[in-house]
Amino acid sequence: MQIKWEVFYILDKKYFFFDIDGTLAEYMTGIIPQDTLETINALQRLGHFTAVATGRLQADAINICHSAGITNLVSDGGYGLTINDVLVELTPLQNDLCKRLIDELEDRQIPWAISTENSNNRFTKDARYLESVPKNYATNIVLPELDYKKEPTIYRVFIACNSQTQNTLKSILALPTVRFREEYVVIEPDDKGNGIRRMVDHFGGNYSDIVVFGDGNNDINMFCPEWTSIAMGNATDLLKEKANFVTLPYNEGGITYACRHFKWIE
Repeated sequence: MQIKWEVFYILDKKYFFFDIDGTLAEYMTGIIPQDTLETINALQRLGHFTAVATGRLQADAINICHSAGITNLVSDGGYGLTINDVLVELTPLQNDLCKRLIDELEDRQIPWAISTENSNNRFTKDARYLESVPKNYATNIVLPELDYKKEPTIYRVFIACNSQTQNTLKSILALPTVRFREEYVVIEPDDKGNGIRRMVDHFGGNYSDIVVFGDGNNDINMFCPEWTSIAMGNATDLLKEKANFVTLPYNEGGITYACRHFKWIE
């Protein structure tokens, strides 16, 4: 699909933020549809601001950004900001709350893993964790002598448990959770809306000019009333209810369709 556009001085500059998995790209592979790439390029050439907003770690998400020709990134569920390809902010989870949760997991012999660095490495002391979670883009490393109490920073906690077991964990209530599969739950930041505000503040933009695209329930907190929120056709019903507009699925030209609908591109 070829996108037609002309370069001109834009008075109505928008700030576009795209979730990755199921919105900008295919989950797991990170492949971005060609029409989406052309639309992002057209938006940039017309003077609009483009960025990615994701729950993924910065070190992982930045590669997707580069494949889309994007240099600005709200990562780590709003806890990380990369501006013009420079990581300027990366805040870990609250350390004492994470360790309190892991104490409870240890007492109950529930397998877990942690992310302690800006990478796709996950560390666990229990090989059972490897048997309980599906293989994906992360590297799971077993360290039998791992002492989580000595870790100064924790960016993620991964728990190999189903929803029923999760509901019995007392310490988990003080932390943000995301469940992508029934086999495990992830403790990760969940404040992309705040990260988007900080990014736009940095560039002196107006919140009313923000446009966000998402597909999952973990995108709900970036579907804010101050700006335009667009749900993909493959989005959850809950997210569609919060959206200002529902477009086509990500792999059927959803981003391009929405941008044409609002006349942001021709």
